[in-house]
Amino acid sequence: MNLLVIGSGAREHAILAALKRSPQAGCLFAAPGNAGTAAIATNLPVGASDIPALLAAARQHAVELTVVGPETPLAEGAVDCFREAGLAIFGPTRAAARIESSKAFAKELMQRHGIPTAASRSFDSHEKAVAYVKAQETPMVVKADGLAAGKGVVVARTREEALQALEECMVRRAFGDAGERVVVEECLSGREVSVFAFTDGESISPLVAACDYKRAQDGDQGPNTGGMGGYSPPGFWTPALARQIEEGIIRPTVRALAQAGAPYTGVLYAGLMLTSQGPQVLEFNCRLGDPETQVVLPRLETDLVEVVEAVCKGELHRVALRWSQQACVGVVVASGGYPGEYRTGLHISGLEQVPEGALVFHAGTATSDGSVVTSGGRVLTVVGRGRDLADARQRAYAAAKRITFQGAFYRTDIAAVAV
Repeated sequence: MNLLVIGSGAREHAILAALKRSPQAGCLFAAPGNAGTAAIATNLPVGASDIPALLAAARQHAVELTVVGPETPLAEGAVDCFREAGLAIFGPTRAAARIESSKAFAKELMQRHGIPTAASRSFDSHEKAVAYVKAQETPMVVKADGLAAGKGVVVARTREEALQALEECMVRRAFGDAGERVVVEECLSGREVSVFAFTDGESISPLVAACDYKRAQDGDQGPNTGGMGGYSPPGFWTPALARQIEEGIIRPTVRALAQAGAPYTGVLYAGLMLTSQGPQVLEFNCRLGDPETQVVLPRLETDLVEVVEAVCKGELHRVALRWSQQACVGVVVASGGYPGEYRTGLHISGLEQVPEGALVFHAGTATSDGSVVTSGGRVLTVVGRGRDLADARQRAYAAAKRITFQGAFYRTDIAAVAV
């Protein structure tokens, strides 16, 4: 079976690596891919959001199944376009992807169906949002309604910070059209966890959980990033907690989307806060996460092609999906200056010296004169696999130390106090 993965990050490299393990995998393609995907697939010079060109490439290369990695092409209707053309594709439609592409839509859906989440209000008027913020207790959370590459959320400890966040979103338009509307919500406290489920719109796979690290520096200091590392499974993840989240959050959300005329297929990602009142939804994403994918998919024991095909056909109930008890820890190696300005085109050395028990997934990489060079802020995710988190962590950092490029940095506390 010829397979195409849309995207260019470490998530997409990890998806391709999992698909390649399948005996059903034939020719693999990535659009546009990176230096890592080029080693296991054919990179196609097509942007992840150029839907007409993606469709043409799928036809040209006789692709039988496509997997969408990033959220933007999903929000822009890639699945709708491929389905209309009669091509199998894994992911939610544009209407279902609103669970991520519009935080206001997601909040309204949850409130209407009693899905536990923080109290909130949505605004498309800067003046009304300011008046509301001035009357609220702190801390509070200000979110750009649309897609902002994971950077449109501000946890405001003071009203001044909240007002500044409104100014950035709605007046200065730091996130473009994504900030036309904002959601202001109460700030929840507890332990954060990312939870993933495959679904065909009716059946739901066993849940899998991971924890990630958003801040650039050790101790959760520094600016927010797209993610600096993660681990799976968390020590607190139990069958009882999984059942509670499945029955109280995941299944009701899948039913709610179907009732809204937007049946959801693909991977549903719930970012949760485990509060003293129980799990509550911080946000939903309409795809696998990054860097969580890099520590979750290596634990998948079931054939990923079989899972993806079953989702596309509405036959997920026929698949016995299994997750291993193996632990994975992922460390993101980033360019100096990230998430601000950084250099590109820097030679990466040590990739061939990665020890056994570790994996390297490429993100911001390219090839130049036969060498692998940096091309982005988050350059690599180095993953250690082990019998437990401590073993996996040791393997991840042992491998990360062997990979170097000018200005490279990574957090040294990923999974250090994981429980």
